[in-house]
Parts: sequence; structure tokens; C-alpha cells
Amino acid sequence: MRAFAHLLDRLQGLGLVAEAAAHCDIPCKIYDPGPILIDALTVVRMIDILDDWRAHRPEDDIAFLNTVARAVAQKEEHAEKVKQAVRVIWGDYFKAPQFEAFPQIHELTHRIMLQASAARQGVSREAAVKLVDLVNEFAEIFWATKSVKTKRCTAPYPPALAVVYPDL
Repeated sequence: MRAFAHLLDRLQGLGLVAEAAAHCDIPCKIYDPGPILIDALTVVRMIDILDDWRAHRPEDDIAFLNTVARAVAQKEEHAEKVKQAVRVIWGDYFKAPQFEAFPQIHELTHRIMLQASAARQGVSREAAVKLVDLVNEFAEIFWATKSVKTKRCTAPYPPALAVVYPDL
């Protein structure tokens, strides 16, 4: 492996191979906060489903218990997906120029991590909606780093909350 790296260095020195630079492991340039917003909306939706079933089913009903188990599992999974996807964009996409332009991204990323954990820990719709709000802020900053204008529109599916979309 060392010999190969040495060979590439020599070829680059001779101008036969251009130096490559990337912001992630593979220079894919495919980052988009859209899926993160869908995951955050799913957390809210699972809480809404739990609240609806709690209001309309007795607790000893096996269908109710099954729905509770499935909704909680999905809520947990999607809150964790939010955390993972935000970490990837923050760690792989954001670099010095973006940090200089948007220094609040560090604190915002940390707040998203904490809020996603709070949404996982309970069944508070308020906590889940706050997660959507924070992810919307993250999406606005992300698109601003690419000089893409954004708009907030109501998602066309439950829970029908406002989400940030690129205004293309």
C-alpha cells in the first residue's frame, strides 16, 4: 500500500495525476436534509397515532398493545435516524467555510441530538414538534451554504407540519 501511495505522489509531482479532494469518504456530493425532515415528521406522526389509539381503544385490547409496540419502535428508529443523518451532514459536509458563515451550526447540531433523545425518551408531541423545528433550522442553513433559497410548506401528509424545501 505504501508503494502505491508513493507512486501516486510521484505521478502527481510530475503533473500526470491531479490531486483529489473531497468533503467525505467518497466525493458523492449527495447530501440533502429532506430525509431528515421526513424522519422527524415520522416521530410526530407516531406520537399522534399513539394518542389517537389511546383515546379510542381500551388498554387491554391486543390490537392496541400491538399498535403501541409498533409505533414506539418506529418513533425510536426515526429519532435515531435524525441523529445519525444530522451527524453525517455536520461531520462530512460542513467544513471551515460553512462553519465561518454559520457558526451556530455546532450548537444547533447539539440541540438536535438532545431533542431527538428527548423525543425518544417519551411520547411528548411538543418534544417531537420541537425536533421538527430544529431540523427545519438545520435544513435552512444547509441550503443557504449552497446559495439555494428555501420555502416552508405544509407537508402533504400527516402530521401536516411546515417543513423546509429548497425553492428551485
